Amino acid sequence: MTITAETVATEFDLRSLSAAFLDDPYPTYRALRERDPVHRMADGSYFLTRYDDCLAVYRDAETWSSDKKVDFRPNFADSLLYEHHTTSLVFSDPPYHTRVRKLLAPAFAPRALRALQPRIEVLVDRLLDGAAERGGMDLIADFAAAIPIALIGDMLGIPQDQRAPLRGWSLAILGGLEPTLRPEQFASGVRAVAEFKDYLRKIIGDRVRSASTDPAEILSTLIAASAFAPNGDGERLSELELIHNCIFLLNAGHETTTNLIGNAVDLLIRHSDAMRDLRAHPQAIETAVEEFLRMESSNQLGNRRAMREAVLGGVPMAVGSYVHIGIGAANRDPAQFSDPDRLDIHRQPNRHLAFGTGIHACAGMSLARMEAQVAIGRLLERFERIEPSGVPVRGGRARFRGFVSYPVSLID
Repeated sequence: MTITAETVATEFDLRSLSAAFLDDPYPTYRALRERDPVHRMADGSYFLTRYDDCLAVYRDAETWSSDKKVDFRPNFADSLLYEHHTTSLVFSDPPYHTRVRKLLAPAFAPRALRALQPRIEVLVDRLLDGAAERGGMDLIADFAAAIPIALIGDMLGIPQDQRAPLRGWSLAILGGLEPTLRPEQFASGVRAVAEFKDYLRKIIGDRVRSASTDPAEILSTLIAASAFAPNGDGERLSELELIHNCIFLLNAGHETTTNLIGNAVDLLIRHSDAMRDLRAHPQAIETAVEEFLRMESSNQLGNRRAMREAVLGGVPMAVGSYVHIGIGAANRDPAQFSDPDRLDIHRQPNRHLAFGTGIHACAGMSLARMEAQVAIGRLLERFERIEPSGVPVRGGRARFRGFVSYPVSLID
C-alpha cells in the first residue's frame, strides 16, 4: 500500500515517530512543506517546515519565548533535568539570557578563537596519527567527539584524567529533550545531572580555594562573575546558575560539533564526487562546512511559545501557542535553496538556520565551524581513501541528528 504525501503530512506527530523517519526525516519534511507547512499536531502545537516561517520566529524574541519553565514541567516535574534545562542559557529569555551570554562572549570572540586554532590543529593531527597507526577508527568516538570534548574540557579547566564521563553525561542530559521521553531516558538524564553537578562542585571548589585564574578559560570568567567572587551583587551568577551553565557549555559545544563532523564525513562518503571536488579545491572548506550544516543540521528542532497573538504562514495563533521550528526542514526549503537535496560544497549564498539566528544564535558557532574546517580538511589531506569498515549506527533521535558509531578504514 502506497502512503501518499497528503497522508504523511496529515498524520505527522512528533510523539509518534517511526524508525524510518529517524533514519531519514527529509521526505516527511518535504510532504509537510508542500501539504501542510504550519501543521497542527494532536496536542495543539504547530510544526513549522518553511524557511520564512522559522526565520520569523527566530527574529521575533518578544513574541516567541524560549523560556521553558512551563513547557518542561509535564515531562520533567521537579527533577534535576527540569532544574538544569530551565537554568541554562539556551532555554531562557532576557534579562537573564542577556547577562549570561555577555559573560560568555569574550571566550568566543575572534581573537580568542584565533588563539585556539593551533591547539585544534595539534589535537586533530594527534588523533589522525593514532588512526593511521591502527589503519582506521570509529569516526565518532575516536575523532568527531574527541575534538570538542578536549577543547571544551580545556576551556572549562577540567583535568585531562577526569574527562571520561563527560560524553556519557552529555548524551543522557540532551536525550531528555527528545519529543518522547522513555522512563529509562528520564532516569538516565536525572542521574547524569546529579553526577555532573557533584563533579563540577569539586572542580569549582578546588579552583576557588587555590585562587588560580586563567583568562583563557571560560570557568575562570564565570567564577569571577559568580557569587563566589568577593563583592557580589544581584547581577552575579548564583552557584546553581554557574554549575548549570558549565554543563550547558559542555553539552552544546560537544554534541553539535560531534554531529557536524560525523555528518559531514558521512555526506562526503555518500557523495564521492563532492569528496573529489573538496580534495581538488581544499580552499572550499569554508563553504563546504556551511553546506554540511545545511544538508544535515546537527540540531533539527527548536521550540518557542507565543507571548502574544501571532500569525505564521497565514495561520493565526493565540497567546500560549507552542511551535516546533523545523530546522532540518527549513534548510531544505526550495523557496530559499535551489536544488536543496543536492550537496553543493560551493553553494553561495547559504543562509541556513543550523545555528539559529537572532538573540539565540549559537554562541559557539564560530568555534564549531573552526573545529569542523580543521578536522575535515586535515582528514582529507591525510588520507587518500576513507571508507566505511562496518555498519554506521545513527543516534535514533529526532532533535539531535548524528551517529553514535561509524567505523571507517583509512589509507594514506
